Amino acid sequence: MGGAVRSVGRALHFPVTGTARGIRRVTHAHGAGESGLGKLIELHAVNGAGDVMVTVALASTVFFSVPTDEARGRVALYLAITMAPFTVLAPVIGPLLDRLPHGRRAAMAAAMLARALLSLIISGAVASGSLELYPAALGVLVASKAYGVVRSAVVPRLLPPRFSLVKANSRVTLAGLLATGAAAPVAAGLHALGDPWPLYGAFVIFVAGTFLSFSLPPKVDSAKGEDVALLAADEQHLHGPRRGQAKRPGLRTVGPAVTHALGANAALRCLSGFLIFFLAFLLREHPLTGESAAVSLGIVGVAAGAGNALGTAVGAWLRSRAPEIIIVTVVAVVLGTAVVAALFFGAFLVACLAAVAGFAQALAKLALDALIQRDVPELVRTSAFARSETLLQMAWVFGGAVGIVMPLNGTVGLLVGAAFVAAGWLSTLKGLLASARHGGRASTRVA
Repeated sequence: MGGAVRSVGRALHFPVTGTARGIRRVTHAHGAGESGLGKLIELHAVNGAGDVMVTVALASTVFFSVPTDEARGRVALYLAITMAPFTVLAPVIGPLLDRLPHGRRAAMAAAMLARALLSLIISGAVASGSLELYPAALGVLVASKAYGVVRSAVVPRLLPPRFSLVKANSRVTLAGLLATGAAAPVAAGLHALGDPWPLYGAFVIFVAGTFLSFSLPPKVDSAKGEDVALLAADEQHLHGPRRGQAKRPGLRTVGPAVTHALGANAALRCLSGFLIFFLAFLLREHPLTGESAAVSLGIVGVAAGAGNALGTAVGAWLRSRAPEIIIVTVVAVVLGTAVVAALFFGAFLVACLAAVAGFAQALAKLALDALIQRDVPELVRTSAFARSETLLQMAWVFGGAVGIVMPLNGTVGLLVGAAFVAAGWLSTLKGLLASARHGGRASTRVA
């Protein structure tokens, strides 16, 4: 009898342990286990799963629970109370964390623990309808941003041998996307039990992330050889101060190619924020042909997620190509798709735009990472990552704010989105061509 019970126990236990071993083999492949990158990949997957739990809870409370007109007011209030202060705080987070380079594991654990506790506060606010929801949501955003900044600084410290930074970032990002996709239906199932339940799930996940943060190798707390980057590409910083001017100590330029690529990425992030909020309201009021509002939003969300995952995978494959060409090309493709979707507005083209935008955003970000890896000295590379992430987040917030106030007209809205992309593409193309003419490195290939 005892042997039979043990056999049944092993049979029931195997799916869990077998899945865990399979995940561990994937995340720790090609030296990632020995270098510690595998632990970071797993931590980022936990981060993505927790974030989607909070997102589902907030979306159901702020967006889906009231009529469209009232929902627009609620979301606008949410942005005003959370995102507006966040745009002020976000530029401060990176420099503050730059001053704490020896406590990165503790900083990541603190960001996880803060979100765990704030999830409990939001769950109480959801149940009672309290205004505590908004400052707690702001706290979640700030903690999430702090985690993202530290993660960007940690990745270069955990590269396995013969691993490029682009490939490492693509693995980490893809793990987060897959975890988000896996956790989303779980969050929806928990929401069916009651509004606070996804937040209880987020609490458990973030607590697990708190402990997992300390499992990272101690070397991530080392800041040996690092300095602070300046996101500027003017002639004074490129070629040194003019005669009679004092040199600014401790500052480095990231170079013109990086700043132009950052502008293109900001345009794509702006489009992403715009599409999320604009299409959320548009499809709720005017669903895709033959579908409900929830299904319409689901189709667009799945298309965007699939495009993002594909862009991440392609980015790793194209890591040896010229990143400037990749950025200019994908932004041009998004621009063309947005114009076509606006002029011939329909279900299929909206889904295509979401997929292409997701693909381009992922691929352009990886190309930006490649440029930072190539052109920015190691001394200031982690600081450059932190500051670029802050700028991209602020671009997303701006696009989202515009998406809320736009009239619910598909053609007009998508043309506005195309205008964001056009501005970024033209500026980037002009800058990179000027760089090439003046002996820039536009044709350099990434090692």
